[in-house]
Amino acid sequence: MKSLELNTKVSLASHDWKINHGSNILTIGSCFAEVLGSQLDHYKFPVLNNPFGTVFNPLSIAKLIDLALDGKVPNAGLYHQNADNIWLHHDFHSSFWATTREELEAKLITKLKEVSQFIGSADVLVLTFGTAYAYRHRATNILVGNCHKVPADRFVKELLHIDQINISLEQILFKLQSLRRDLKIILTVSPVRHTKDTLPLNQVSKSTLRLVCHRLSEKFRQVEYFPSYEIMIDELRDYRFYKSDLIHPNSVAEDYIFRTFADELMDMPALEFMKEWDGILKMMNHRPKHGLTESHFTLLNTLQSKLIGLSAATNLSAELAEIKRRINEFPAN
Repeated sequence: MKSLELNTKVSLASHDWKINHGSNILTIGSCFAEVLGSQLDHYKFPVLNNPFGTVFNPLSIAKLIDLALDGKVPNAGLYHQNADNIWLHHDFHSSFWATTREELEAKLITKLKEVSQFIGSADVLVLTFGTAYAYRHRATNILVGNCHKVPADRFVKELLHIDQINISLEQILFKLQSLRRDLKIILTVSPVRHTKDTLPLNQVSKSTLRLVCHRLSEKFRQVEYFPSYEIMIDELRDYRFYKSDLIHPNSVAEDYIFRTFADELMDMPALEFMKEWDGILKMMNHRPKHGLTESHFTLLNTLQSKLIGLSAATNLSAELAEIKRRINEFPAN
């Protein structure tokens, strides 16, 4: 009987390197970068997850990395005080705020130093591009990462040119290469569609980003592309894989894309760890129906042994401390 295929599979690339639990991973970019970073953290990989908050366009991503690498201070002309007297900066996400400009600047400099320090020991950098559209701040004539709900007439919306993006990212990649020759860089286009641009223009935007990723992966040996966007629009071409807004992937889609990411880019011990970790978390979340019984005491000791066995791969001190606390609750211990 002929086999039945129910979707179009996206072919995965082969790599001569793999991620493991010794790999320090940095994610930067759109909200999908944070989703991916959270999943890596869930499976106990050492990750600095989207430290600048959500950054959608590639030029703003490049600018923030450049600030971190060169130890520069944020542009003084892009600070903004809103109607609530809260200070923000147009290059940074709204999660970075303060009641004084000086306090905000100190926070931003601290974060840039943190990222710079992490890059010094990073093994993998994941950049997720959300859109090729950006906003130019009229007062300074500078492209910014966040408008912070400032009136639209203070900005000009622009579709970034592919060469404009390529030049900026190439400069960053050369800098990164000079600091960390073995740093692996994974580029991906966010599967979240920007429908406010209209679907036709969203496709123009995503196509621009995809071409950028293709050119960079051809030019730089250490750059790889992961097809998260293609997986969403081809393998998961059904609205049951979207949240109620019909724009963002739901948890099933996020898990599917992450599993594909893992299958392509992680080594076998890491994959085996992830499988066992799912079982351990299920055991840890188990709550006894009949109190502190002997069988539950046995389960906790089994769980402790499993954690000790896995702790050689990654830091599980918090989980071991929690299990020890539960064991000590038993009267005989």
